[in-house]
Amino acid sequence: MITQEEYVTRQSRLLAKCLPNSILIIRSASELTRSRDTEFPFRQDSDFFYLTGFNEPDSWLILSNRNDTDAPFRAMSVRPTDRHAEIWHGRRLGVDRAQESFMLDMCFSNDDLPEALLTLVDGHEHVYLSLGHHPQSDELVPDVVAQLKASRTAVAPTAFIDWQPIVHEMRLFKSCAEIAIMKQAAKISVEAHKRAMTASQPGKFEYQLAADMHHTFASQGALAPAYNTIVGSGENACILHYTENRDAMKDGDLVLIDAGAELDGYASDITRTFPINGTFSKAQKALYELVLQSQESALSLLVAGNTINDANEEVVEILTTGLVELGILSGEVNQLIADKAYRRFYMHGLGHWLGLDVHDVGDYKSQGKDRPLQPGMVLTVEPGLYIPDEEDIPDEYRGIGIRIEDNIVITANGNDIITEDAPKTIAAIESLMQGSE
Repeated sequence: MITQEEYVTRQSRLLAKCLPNSILIIRSASELTRSRDTEFPFRQDSDFFYLTGFNEPDSWLILSNRNDTDAPFRAMSVRPTDRHAEIWHGRRLGVDRAQESFMLDMCFSNDDLPEALLTLVDGHEHVYLSLGHHPQSDELVPDVVAQLKASRTAVAPTAFIDWQPIVHEMRLFKSCAEIAIMKQAAKISVEAHKRAMTASQPGKFEYQLAADMHHTFASQGALAPAYNTIVGSGENACILHYTENRDAMKDGDLVLIDAGAELDGYASDITRTFPINGTFSKAQKALYELVLQSQESALSLLVAGNTINDANEEVVEILTTGLVELGILSGEVNQLIADKAYRRFYMHGLGHWLGLDVHDVGDYKSQGKDRPLQPGMVLTVEPGLYIPDEEDIPDEYRGIGIRIEDNIVITANGNDIITEDAPKTIAAIESLMQGSE
């Protein structure tokens, strides 16, 4: 659990990184219409949630480090309480409870926001605002600044600055509380992958395994997946973001499941590939062991001071060498790597940051160079091979797609694989699926 004190500390850290005499205005997400008068389940804007922990739509966070105040100023604007709306759509926290709950200097109703901003923005030199992110703030805040400029008595800001790069750099480094939540999300996701393995059998539909996953998520408190679940059997595993999940699974094929739970806003992201009938064929074993070898090598290199690309270069060499040995590629390994011949079969990156978003924020480069890993970073490690069903490929390997993905926390002494309990060796997978574990 993340305490309110931690959210306040984040806000203070953010203000400390801004220019003096600045005001920051950060808007939450709004509800999105699914069709006619029905909405998608609400998902809070990740930046707003990171700074507040507040999960209501149409809210505003306002922070100031104005020169004439000794301490940071913190305010929010929230939806007013409305008995009729709350009967139909659910409870609202309201102004008074929000001010107390979030330890604010001021809180007001959205009905009063335009007038409040005229008072609050006046006297600041800089406005930190993410333009193009929310249409309402794009319109309202510049209009407030224009009104202040037209006033003879007000002091209007002279510059707009984007706050997102600052917040995204903060989000890249997870606190102990964040890591604890992510470990629990990973634990739930591991159990879901195990359930899918034991439930798999020829003739079942991909969506049935997806349902097994989602049931496990929800039954353990993760009410939604962190992203659209991928259950790709047979050749569908060669489609990187296959989410139709409609086909019947065939005896002798593999199935690739890329799925993770979202818990308290934080994502898990695990991929496992396994035989639908519980037993790998000889060709499947050869490709699977190759991907697993590359992942294990990458995991050994993903430590503080190294870069993601350091590990990816090792993965590329292992995969290319193996593809030559299997007769899928032909030629000299170094030249094939230089020609990027492997990209036909391994066309994505090794991994990505993980956090409040499944593809989390944060720069991968620093001053034009690959960024060294540091303690507190959380990322995925997901090499794969996707062999198309094409004439120049040996028959036994055609249409096989394999990806193995884990989540790791970079530590001072290496890394912590928080998803390692999801079976991924051939022996462990077959043992679980055949009931001998």
